[in-house]
Amino acid sequence: MIRMLTISSVRRALLASASTSLLLVLPAVAMAQAVAWPSKPVRVVVNFPAGSSPDVLARAVSQPLQQALGQPVIVENRSGASGMIGAEMVAKSSADGYTLLMTAGSTITTNPFIYKSIPYDTEKDLTPVAAVARIVLFLEARGDLPVKDAREFLAYLKANPGKLSYGSAGNATGLHLAGEMLKSQAGVYALHVPYRGAAPAMQDLLAGQVDFFFDPGIGLAHVRANKLRLLAVAGMRRSTAFPDVPTLDEVGIKGFDAGQTHGFYAPAGTPAPVVDRLNREINRILATPAAKAQIDAIGAEATPLSVQQFATVMADDSKRYAAIIKERQIKAD
Repeated sequence: MIRMLTISSVRRALLASASTSLLLVLPAVAMAQAVAWPSKPVRVVVNFPAGSSPDVLARAVSQPLQQALGQPVIVENRSGASGMIGAEMVAKSSADGYTLLMTAGSTITTNPFIYKSIPYDTEKDLTPVAAVARIVLFLEARGDLPVKDAREFLAYLKANPGKLSYGSAGNATGLHLAGEMLKSQAGVYALHVPYRGAAPAMQDLLAGQVDFFFDPGIGLAHVRANKLRLLAVAGMRRSTAFPDVPTLDEVGIKGFDAGQTHGFYAPAGTPAPVVDRLNREINRILATPAAKAQIDAIGAEATPLSVQQFATVMADDSKRYAAIIKERQIKAD
């Protein structure tokens, strides 16, 4: 019996030793793989169509990122379901750094609150990698509306409840939420007219079919041509492209911010060294004149942030949008 107990004890000791060694080896192997990354092409899934702001930003970053990594960076558009198709693809991909998501902020900050079910968990299945740009919305009015600035517009809106209308890119989109935020925070009422995208809404604003619009940047050429009146910036900072135009916060709607931060994400569990390297490289790219020019062209602002800063910005945006969605009882179609 003593001999059998001794042998069993030895076996247990050997097994325990082997398990401990394996636990020590696995992180080392993962670290070695991360250090060797990338050894093959990196795929960037854009969960919105070609030509959309996430797509423009992805392509502004991908070429210089390819040069920095020494491997091809391939941009692939997988749009649909308000960005959920592409996001699900990345969320369920291997966490090895070879599949990334470039998305509009709404995928993270509003979708979880307007859809009953999402086929992934934005907090558990995706990890922030790098912010790219803050998409600024511009409050614009049709050219013949009898107001000359934001204060006059707000006074006119209050004096004419229900007589003005605003267009959006569709129900529960960021442009719709911006309009509802204005109605809530300014204590005004205007009719919401949803369109199938921002472009047709802009066309009807130019035609005078709607009175105002929160523009993601597509109408700025019309502003410069004096066809539309730019009233205010719907964020907490003035736009560098229009430094003389005030924010809504400045004209009395305190804390008004309808912006969204577009950025890169990776599947949860992607090695920290890979995430950190991507964050450093993307932040460096955002400081280059070429990238800044492409970002400025769509009326956005480059946002080089640490991973933690990026996560904090998105958490703050999510809290703000969740509140307005609940208050106005906004649901997806």
